[in-house]
Order: sequence, then structure tokens, then C-alpha cells
Amino acid sequence: MRVEQLDPFGAVVRGFSGSAEDFAQLPGMIARNRVVVLRGSAIDDNALVTMLDGLGEPMFTPGETAVRAAPQLNIVSNVGRKVPPRSVFHTDTSYVAQPPAFTALRAVDLPAMGGATLFCDQVAAAKSVPRRAREWLGGRSVLHSVTGIANEVASHRHPLFRHHPLTEDVALYLSTPERCTLLSGVDAVVSARVIAALYRHSIRPSRLYRHQWHPNDVVIWDNRVTMHRADHDGVIGDRVLHRGMTLGEQPIAA
Repeated sequence: MRVEQLDPFGAVVRGFSGSAEDFAQLPGMIARNRVVVLRGSAIDDNALVTMLDGLGEPMFTPGETAVRAAPQLNIVSNVGRKVPPRSVFHTDTSYVAQPPAFTALRAVDLPAMGGATLFCDQVAAAKSVPRRAREWLGGRSVLHSVTGIANEVASHRHPLFRHHPLTEDVALYLSTPERCTLLSGVDAVVSARVIAALYRHSIRPSRLYRHQWHPNDVVIWDNRVTMHRADHDGVIGDRVLHRGMTLGEQPIAA
């Protein structure tokens, strides 16, 4: 495999063969780089499921549309929509006790224009929180609650600063403020202001990697140390991706 570093974070991997040796390197590679792009490997749905099985126990979000031939995966698509999908920076399924460690997207159909996916580095975000603010925030937790999923009611409290079990990194663990409903130790008004400020701090342009999709790309990221969103502005044509997730550990406070 050939690994090329991206700016400001992430890596493109070429020559991924699907061998046991290549699979064995993935967890550490993803943890170190936050986002890994497998390019030119022609990974199909079955290979993607095998890859995810090697990374952990499969997860599936209730309400998503499963891929018929690979029900462990779900379809992410703009096909048939009159209004573009709404996407904001978030981390996947953070409202459960054990949120996903890894998410993978496989390009199936790409639009003629637009449709990038953006990622932010939550380790860099944590490191750049001013010292006095970090001291005030230390030890606090955030209540994450589900939104936008019919008939689904779930919430769970997670540490604001999260320890990564493989790299020892510390990440600012957030999702969209709509899902981060209460910061511990303060009232609802202060909570909303602080979470909104930390969210804005996390998604500053200097910390963003913008992924422009290539045919057959597979992108895998570590939900413990990133947030992401799709850019639906100016998309021309069909955008179809297949997604899979793997179960993570209960977040550990830093």
C-alpha cells in the first residue's frame, strides 16, 4: 500500500489489496489519520461488509434504507428528492451508550458536479480550546439526544473531552447542537451558548478536510475524533453512496 497524507489531516491509500495484512493495518491507520480514503481498489458491497466486520461489530441506524443485497449497509442518496438533503456537521449515532467507532462510505453513483463530504478534526479542536476554558469545561459531559428519526427516542450522556483507546489522543466529542441538548453543571441557557461556541470552534475552515469523490472511492473515518457533513449545494446529478458502521466502546473521559 502507498499512503499519501492529506491537508490538514487524513490519508489517501492506493494499492489496498484486501489481503489479511492490509486489513490488519486499517484500525491503526484510521485512528492515526482520522479519515482514510481507499482509492483505486474497486471494493464492492461484499468486500466493504468484510472490511467492516474486521473493524468491529456491525451497527445499523433505525429508519435507514438497507442495501438489498447487503443489508448491513444503508443507502445514502439524493435520487428522487425535489429539495436537497439537509446536512450539518455531526458524528454518527452519538445518542447511544456505545456510539460507532468507524463509518465507511462507498461511492456508487457520483454527480456530474458537487457532492463533497467535509470532515473536521476534533483532536485539533480539543488542543486549541483556550486553557482557562478547558479548565472550566474539564470533567463535564453532554447529553446527546436523537433527532430526525421517526419513532426513535434515545439519549445518552458522554464526556465532552474523550480519550481515544488506540492513540491516547483527546478529542472534543460533539455532534450538531440539535443533538447536544445539555452540558452538565449549567442551566439550559448557558449550556446552549457553550455548546454552540464549541461547535463553531470545531468547524473552523482551517481544520476542515474536503473530500471530492472519485469513482469507486471508499472513505472510512473514526467517529471518536471527527465530525462530518455532506455538501449538497450545487449538486448536479445523482449522488448514491452505501454506508456501513461498526460498534465502538462506551466513550472514556479524558
